[in-house]
Amino acid sequence: MLSPRLAPTRAFGLCAALLLAPCLAAAGPTLSAPEAHDQAKAGAITLIDIRTPGEWRQTGVAPGAVRIDMLTPKPPQGFVDKLLVQVKGDRDAPIALICRTGNRTTTVQKYLEAQGFTRVYNVKEGMVGSAAGPGWIKRGLPIDACKEC
Repeated sequence: MLSPRLAPTRAFGLCAALLLAPCLAAAGPTLSAPEAHDQAKAGAITLIDIRTPGEWRQTGVAPGAVRIDMLTPKPPQGFVDKLLVQVKGDRDAPIALICRTGNRTTTVQKYLEAQGFTRVYNVKEGMVGSAAGPGWIKRGLPIDACKEC
């Protein structure tokens, strides 16, 4: 039996995998954590943190990052609807996705591309690091506490 904390994550993962089966092309464009920080700070991209509120509280979030829990009600369409609000309906707006280690962002990036989003970047090293790099936190990039999450 899945723990209550993991059940929604696994359910979304299964849902996303089924939806992505026809479009499992090569991974889309990536940004390192410092590149994402610099571009977000300059207003060149919208940084979207797709983790859960518990994760935001645990590590904090990148300054200016838009928090959209990928498990928002009615995933994946609920997530897409909230994202469209943030980019004012512009599927060509440049966005960068960040999660804990880059696994979820890879799946969500492919899904968004299949939904017609054209400029979706993946911060593949995530907040805490992965094989793609040390991560936002270990690189010493700024973090805002997320007390209201």
